[in-house]
Amino acid sequence: HTAYRRQRQMCIRDRFNTFMASLLGNLFILAAPSGAGKSSLIKALMEKYASNSDNAMEVSVSHTTRKPRPGEVDGQHYHFVSREQFEALIEQGVFFEWAEVFGNYYGTSRVTIEQTLHRGIDVFLDIDWQGARQVQKLMPDTCGIFILPPSIEVLEQRLTNRGQDSDEVIAGRMKEAVAEMSHFSEFSHVIVNDDFATALNDLEAIVISQRLRTMKQQMRYQPLLDELLGSA
Repeated sequence: HTAYRRQRQMCIRDRFNTFMASLLGNLFILAAPSGAGKSSLIKALMEKYASNSDNAMEVSVSHTTRKPRPGEVDGQHYHFVSREQFEALIEQGVFFEWAEVFGNYYGTSRVTIEQTLHRGIDVFLDIDWQGARQVQKLMPDTCGIFILPPSIEVLEQRLTNRGQDSDEVIAGRMKEAVAEMSHFSEFSHVIVNDDFATALNDLEAIVISQRLRTMKQQMRYQPLLDELLGSA
């Protein structure tokens, strides 16, 4: 039974990989310890390309059981649900990946991502290393990017400057940050967010590089390639 189950899982994964490889959009994972500037980098990149329909990109809106922070809007920053609702969605197989972080669930809708990639839109997942492992296991072609702070002192200062958490919570986040950063080598790219403009340029360079891969360009320009090669 174990061998059969393993073979069945491999078949499902192979079919899924074949399906995902046919998508025009690219899937990016951005992970970082809290306070490294990941969300700010993603926001800046989205704003830079907001009016460029030829290079469309979106941030996947995750589900979470944590309470909204000041200024966060349901459906825009997260889909805020109860623990019971989230666990029901797990049972229904809705999530591409999910994880429990700081006592709260976070998950990404599989169907939403597939539909967005099918439309040729790049999708960015703002998830932790646990979620990244799940996604990369299903889709090895995913581009993983890890954001590091320039120092542990700067990271702690950024968390403190937010003014959202108590000293006890910040201490817990700092401890978790070290554990999170220990997984940086599981990602194909690493950016140190010391100077924000430089880090943003690095992120943009990675995105452009992914878009220019032969497999993606072949799908995007197949009619042109047929014309060019047929004229020989």
